Amino acid sequence: MCDYSLHTVASRDAKIDDVLVSCRFPSTETRGFCTKDDPLTAVCLRPGTELAFEDDVRIKGIFFFRRKVGAHLARFRQVDTNKPTEHHDALEFSNGRIVKVTDLATGQRARVLQMPADAATKRTTTPVTIELRATQL
Repeated sequence: MCDYSLHTVASRDAKIDDVLVSCRFPSTETRGFCTKDDPLTAVCLRPGTELAFEDDVRIKGIFFFRRKVGAHLARFRQVDTNKPTEHHDALEFSNGRIVKVTDLATGQRARVLQMPADAATKRTTTPVTIELRATQL
């Protein structure tokens, strides 16, 4: 998914093996993911998408000071969905830390490792009816 604040930006869905770059899109203060070859198109992730960053992830800080998250692996998720005017896109890192995508420092590269299972391709179970018979003694 792409955050509500990116509704004016062109977008496409992520694919496995995409190399994404954290970026800030023109005409918005929102950060998200794009590709090196197309910095004007937001790449949207579905909840459950797994990413591997090249380096320890950094989040924006005051002025030029950036803090490190302490992890390279993350799973995309959404937070604060009950608050319509807040950013929802977030990453849950392997160390348990949750960071909103809009708080990422720009220029960081990550590869899409795995996509969540598609609801349309999930296995369905067929109900099994078991008939119990009473036995005579």
